[in-house]
Order: sequence, then C-alpha cells, then structure tokens
Amino acid sequence: MGKRSQRSSVLMVCVGNLCRSPIAEAVMRDVVARAGLQGEWHVESAGIEGWHCGCRPDERALKVLARNNIKYCGHARVLTPEDFLEFDYIFGMDRSNLAALKQMAPDFATAKVLLLGDFGLKPDERIIEDPYYDIGEASFEKIYQQCNTACQNFLRQARLKQIM
Repeated sequence: MGKRSQRSSVLMVCVGNLCRSPIAEAVMRDVVARAGLQGEWHVESAGIEGWHCGCRPDERALKVLARNNIKYCGHARVLTPEDFLEFDYIFGMDRSNLAALKQMAPDFATAKVLLLGDFGLKPDERIIEDPYYDIGEASFEKIYQQCNTACQNFLRQARLKQIM
C-alpha cells in the first residue's frame, strides 16, 4: 500500500463505512479499472466510528452498485492512525468527516486529507450526504453519481499531478 510501494493509494471514509465510503471505494476501483490502472492504484474504505466493523454495506448501496455493474465484496472497518501513513489520499464525504479526519490525523501523518466532492462537483453538490436514514434508494443513486464524477476527476488530476 501507499508509501511502501510504487502504487498510489486512496482511502474513502465516512462515519460507519456502510453507505458512502463503500460506494466511493467501489466506484474508484471501477474508474481505475476502466482506465487500465489497477496495478498503479490501491483503494479501500473505512469508517470514523467502529459501530459496524465486519458488516457488509447497506443493502441499498449494494443494489445501486449492482445496477451499475460494480461488484463489492468488502466489509466495514474502522480508520486507524496507521492509515494516515499507509495511504496517499484520504477522502471524507462531508465537512464533518473532513473535520474528524483532520482531528484524528496523528502528527506523523503523510496522507493528503481531502473532500471527495471537491473534484469536479458543482458547489451545491460537493457534500456527499449520509443516506443511512433515508427511505428507498434514490439518495444512494445520487451518491453513486457524485462519486463517479468526483473519482473520474480526481484520477485525471492525480495523473496530471495537479493535486496539492
């Protein structure tokens, strides 16, 4: 991973690692695969809180991914201090995630902590809202669309070395 290999690495983070970050992880892996760059990128996801460690993502997230021909086999895990060294980029889904990540980052952190929505989304769409308590799948589809746009833009900028 990350600093120990030549591959670039990305960690997608939300509160519980059940909805947004697994979708973002799966979408980023798909974007990387479609670009033929699987050997150059490592992608995972994690949660700020450990409430759901070991659980599969929300069924609505899995259904949206399946409808978009993306398979996901991961399980929720909690963010660790080592992640801030192991990953090159750590993405929060909203401002609260971003603030928590910055607070949790150890002094020795080397990862760039960023908001995923800052990559190509319109200003009013930059926040990837938590859909956990929503009814139905519409908000999960919106998250998929936001992640698809942001991940494509992030990868393009990363390949052009435009990320500070």
